[in-house]
Amino acid sequence: MDTLKKDEDSEEVEIDLGDSSDLEESEDGEEPQTLWRAQPSLDEEENIHTSTLVEISDTKPLITSRDARGINDCLKVGFEDVIAEPPSVRSGDRVWIWSNALFEVSRVWIYRIVTALLALPMSAISGLLFGLLSCFHIWMVRPCVRCVLIGNRWILSFWDIMLQVVVVPFLTSAGKCCGGLGIHLAKE
Repeated sequence: MDTLKKDEDSEEVEIDLGDSSDLEESEDGEEPQTLWRAQPSLDEEENIHTSTLVEISDTKPLITSRDARGINDCLKVGFEDVIAEPPSVRSGDRVWIWSNALFEVSRVWIYRIVTALLALPMSAISGLLFGLLSCFHIWMVRPCVRCVLIGNRWILSFWDIMLQVVVVPFLTSAGKCCGGLGIHLAKE
């Protein structure tokens, strides 16, 4: 083992130049920690979960949570949600296992292929559409609505007074009259 030291206040770095075949198991039966793997810094500790994703996936994910608001919760479908066999009618175990595997693999790869073909054009069209709608709303709709509200301020005040004087007392008394009613359901 070599120890490198620069200054008094710098960190000490240990580098193991030994062969991976001479690693021995520790006394607890766990694999020994390799010294060549650097410990994550404080900034990397927050993103430590992405390192396992990088090892599993072939690309580093750009966004960790792609559906943070749960917009597509209805698409969380598994094999058991689509195909189910009652106890009275069953296929062979191998047929069930291979069907499950084929379902999952085809679902993932068809999604990836269709996404590769349609994702970029659809995102460009969606960006164009939302950009146009935003521009239209910001520069045309909101100013027109503001002009109408400014010009008709007296109508809004009059409408508010009418609601407070006529409608609110009527609905309050109707609510008190109906509040004493009770419905009891009885089985015959």
